[in-house]
Amino acid sequence: MASRIPLRRALSTVATARSSLKIGLVPADGIGREVIPAARLAIEALGSDIPKPQFVDLLAGFELFQRSGTALPDETVDALKECDCALFGAVSSPSRRVTGYSSPIVALRKILDLYANIRPVLSVAPTPDEKPKVDLIVVRENTECLYVKQEELKHTENGREARATRLITERASRRIGTMAFELAAARPRKHLTIIHKSNVLSVTDGLFRETVRSVPRLNEGRFDDVQIAEQLVDSAVYRLFREPQIYDVMVAPNLYGDILSDAAAALVGSLGLVPSVNAGDNFVMGEPVHGSAPDIEGKGIANPIASIRSAALMLRHLGYAAPADRLDKAVDEVVRQGTVLTPDLGGKSKTEEVVAEILKRI
Repeated sequence: MASRIPLRRALSTVATARSSLKIGLVPADGIGREVIPAARLAIEALGSDIPKPQFVDLLAGFELFQRSGTALPDETVDALKECDCALFGAVSSPSRRVTGYSSPIVALRKILDLYANIRPVLSVAPTPDEKPKVDLIVVRENTECLYVKQEELKHTENGREARATRLITERASRRIGTMAFELAAARPRKHLTIIHKSNVLSVTDGLFRETVRSVPRLNEGRFDDVQIAEQLVDSAVYRLFREPQIYDVMVAPNLYGDILSDAAAALVGSLGLVPSVNAGDNFVMGEPVHGSAPDIEGKGIANPIASIRSAALMLRHLGYAAPADRLDKAVDEVVRQGTVLTPDLGGKSKTEEVVAEILKRI
């Protein structure tokens, strides 16, 4: 079933006798404002299978920054801290430097200590014989690497010089390593690949590699049945396209994980199919892997599937496995049927038509 991940031990017991489930909604930019409402409809369609959802609409994003000078208002952060979980849409971070602007999703991951980005990638529709089935999870460290955004630009006699600080810590590497081992141990293959480039970056990637490898030793036999492999990030991308079936769970520093998960999405047809959760020990936020897609914004053809799958991941992470399965099953049936799909999947349907088809099956 699509989007399946094992429960995290820290949050799997949270599904107790709640009377309501408070869910923050942060559509942010572009098609985020089209796909997050789709996820809300899917959650509402679950009815009494989950506590009554209470949705809190919140603001963030580059477009908000352009209007107000703030990409992530304090009110949004404070409200999220009062929620049980959240869904984030997409953000239009510019490729050029904009003074005063910083990505709100990167900031939220740090503020809420959502140290793991979990991105399952799974083939759903039948694949031709020459294309192997994809069933893997990219576990991406979410708070460090180059995403600490410590950059400087200075003028020298040879022209401008730009430098960026890359941060890898033992603490963060151990936390993401433990998360990855837990996920691998709960899957049938029990296989974990550590992605790094320590043949070149022997200090930073070396620390990541060594720390992740040390996790089984520090956990008293909990992960003895997990097979460990390693792959340099450049060859990992090559092998991902040539033989994706060799991968089960992949764990990587922030930048590598970002690139690998987007690359893996190409193997299953579209970024519009791939969900994720930003997870910590006390909070979880679903987030479709795709961006804000300004080229299709407002055309009514955005693919809502990744946001609905992200909602399923979020619910499963909270301990609501059966309702999450209902969402996943409905999505899988629509994708396999293949008659009501958005253009990114070769179809001609509108966003609202795909949502309606999924809702009929929930």
